[in-house]
Amino acid sequence: MLQPGLTLVLVGTAPSRISAAARAYYANPTNKFWRVLHEVGLTPRQLTPQEYPLLPDHGIGLTDVAKRHSGVDSALPVAAWRPSELREKIVRYRPQLVAFTSKRGASEVLGVPTGRLPYGPQPDALEGAEVWVLPSTSPLGHTHFQLEPWQALAARVAALRGG
Repeated sequence: MLQPGLTLVLVGTAPSRISAAARAYYANPTNKFWRVLHEVGLTPRQLTPQEYPLLPDHGIGLTDVAKRHSGVDSALPVAAWRPSELREKIVRYRPQLVAFTSKRGASEVLGVPTGRLPYGPQPDALEGAEVWVLPSTSPLGHTHFQLEPWQALAARVAALRGG
């Protein structure tokens, strides 16, 4: 869900099978995405996955690097990754910030190995947008999840909005 004038675009890798079946972003009930967005202050209340169309009202858009596939990152075929399509979207919609919700998605687009991608802001822009890498909210990444990079991103968004 993208449109011009967004402050932030959150970029996932591919929808999980649960999200694809629900036709909603981050629909797995054990995914922390919607809770985290609210907890760090990016949304005024916790939205449900089916309410994802409301995010642009908060200056936030959602998309994926592997838009035409679903499933776990490690099971996606090489052809699933479409970094050029993401770059075209960034050029078209011109968000101020692009934040990847996993290192794998960021790695596929930025061409940097996951082990060399720290969480937080990245040194290089992506088509003019500031780039961040965030810990995945996926149930598969629960043991590695850190809230702090999400909090830092929310503070950066607030600063860009003048708040």
